[in-house]
Amino acid sequence: MYQSIKTFAEQFAYAPKIENKNNLKKYKRFVLIGMGGSGLPGKLFKAWKPEIPLIIHQSYGLPPLCAAELKQSLIICCSHSGSTEEVLDGFDAARAKKLPLAVIATGGALAERAQKYNVPHVVIPKTGAQPRMSTGLMIQALAALMSENAALKELHTLARALAPASYEKAGKKIARTLENHVPVIYAAEHNAYIALNWKIKFNETSKCPAFWNVLPELNHNEMTGFDHVPSTRELSQNFHFIFLEDTTDHPRIRTRMRVIATLYKKRGFPCTFVPLIQSSRIHAIFASTVLADWAAYYLAQSYNVDPQNVPMVEEFKKLIIC
Repeated sequence: MYQSIKTFAEQFAYAPKIENKNNLKKYKRFVLIGMGGSGLPGKLFKAWKPEIPLIIHQSYGLPPLCAAELKQSLIICCSHSGSTEEVLDGFDAARAKKLPLAVIATGGALAERAQKYNVPHVVIPKTGAQPRMSTGLMIQALAALMSENAALKELHTLARALAPASYEKAGKKIARTLENHVPVIYAAEHNAYIALNWKIKFNETSKCPAFWNVLPELNHNEMTGFDHVPSTRELSQNFHFIFLEDTTDHPRIRTRMRVIATLYKKRGFPCTFVPLIQSSRIHAIFASTVLADWAAYYLAQSYNVDPQNVPMVEEFKKLIIC
């Protein structure tokens, strides 16, 4: 895991190759079917370019769109392993309806089906890392299949611009503050998927509970759950709040962050502000991703848990086999 984080920027030197490219047309609408780490590339792409009509579907079958919308959309099935049950089901559903299809995988049944049915697809390299650590490869494959050539070119610049080692010290410091606490990550709505990414890293790498929410909505409900009285104090005493601070946030959002942090601290909750670096938007997104990786990695070290593998996920998969 340590090397996966330290060398993460190298993923952006990757040049995706589209197999069956002659069968790939240009589309203006897209649906990404992807679970867990395989859904992250779409979410980070939406955080980067929200104006592009990209729907993330994370269940069986297809999203609840009308037939005309589905026919006008490229259905991109993404499964790092190529064996994700829900994604394979989505592929089959789309093919049964004769919808435009594309695939991203390292291999497995999904890549086999793409090859069998002449579906445009990108086979990304197998690095031995978990899907959550392969977002650099998958987001480039996604950009290629959507014909977002300018975006792909900008992603390639991160191979040099992103320096994962430079965030290690800060990540280690955050990990120390989080020991024996449940992380809760807050961000403005336009950074929601970045906050979700942090939450996922803590869940899978540190093997600890973690939660996230967005402002201003949480000011109308969630924060009242932490206004404890003696009889409820034990329910919330171990939370630690991380605020992802962005200078591009609406000024009122920034004010709200400061005020809610003040109220939480008054009630005994530790709060940490983590600024998003202000370079390009995509650099800021992946710099925050790397920082979250370091924090989750060192928190895993303090808990003496394996930061790489996700045994409970594998156990669950075996138990749901029909």
